[in-house]
Amino acid sequence: MNPSPTSSGPFRAGDRVQLTGPKGRMNSISLEAGATFHTHKGGIEHDDLIGLPDGSVVQNSVGIEYLALRPLLTDFVMAMPRGAAIIYPKDAAQILAQADVFPGAAVVEAGVGSGALSLWLLRALGGGGRLSSFERREEFADVARANVAAFTGATPDNWTVTVGDLTDALPTVHDEATVDRVILDMLAPWECIEAVATALKPGGVVLCYVATVTQLSRVTETIRSSGLFTNPDPSETMVRTWHVEGLAVRPDHRMIGHTGFLVTARRLAPGSVLPELKRRASKSEYDDDDVEAWTPGALGERGISPKSLRKRVRQASASANAALAREAGDSPEIASETEPLD
Repeated sequence: MNPSPTSSGPFRAGDRVQLTGPKGRMNSISLEAGATFHTHKGGIEHDDLIGLPDGSVVQNSVGIEYLALRPLLTDFVMAMPRGAAIIYPKDAAQILAQADVFPGAAVVEAGVGSGALSLWLLRALGGGGRLSSFERREEFADVARANVAAFTGATPDNWTVTVGDLTDALPTVHDEATVDRVILDMLAPWECIEAVATALKPGGVVLCYVATVTQLSRVTETIRSSGLFTNPDPSETMVRTWHVEGLAVRPDHRMIGHTGFLVTARRLAPGSVLPELKRRASKSEYDDDDVEAWTPGALGERGISPKSLRKRVRQASASANAALAREAGDSPEIASETEPLD
């Protein structure tokens, strides 16, 4: 199934709608017959939205106007329940471009996190190809599955989620030299480089997303020293929006600065040796103290409490069940009584 929700036509029960108030604040709701969206300044009946065309303006009970739109994928991933931190749209766009993800490709993703990148990859693959996602934590996998189902209204046929360590699980899912692209979004991607090289076709692309310069340094040097890839290409993407009103044209006071680094490289053919590049001498060696600074324990990882994670799983499952019921033609009331999405 093509991973896209209903993108046009009148709003229906079960649709996700983004409401934007007069101060630009956005709220995302799932339409349910008879329900009400409450604010501290009046409410909006869901029945007043059902049947309206996308892009309508509605008034709440005290006359405040709201713009109603179906959320774009960018809007959805920024507002969806999260188990782990998401990859921001600016980085997701670069990942699709730098990894050269194409319809029909066999793509491996690890870890799946909250499913944000999975949605972008599934959209790029279209109805063909195959996305194999790997995640160490079952709770994160549950959130990702529910978020994808909530946005698409189904579980895509060309997507699988495997819970386990990539190094151990990848050979059980893909044979050697059968994968076109691998995207690694994990704390220590250098631990998986050999397994990735085995799975990739010659010329295939590996892309690593890392947050810190110590991670960037180690994964780059690991790829380079493996002798299995082209020289790695690291980069960072920043986005700066602008304020434009008449002659008042200036950069916005806030911008999306550093979120992560991307490192890409391509698989060499078996037995090939990369020609040595001529470069100035630099400090490329590192000692045991440097390696210790690069370890996952030293890097640290922001955790999430089990209670908070369980709540986000419930939120994601509720949205997924509403979307699944919409596609099946059931009422949201029936969907709310069904078992949570597995």
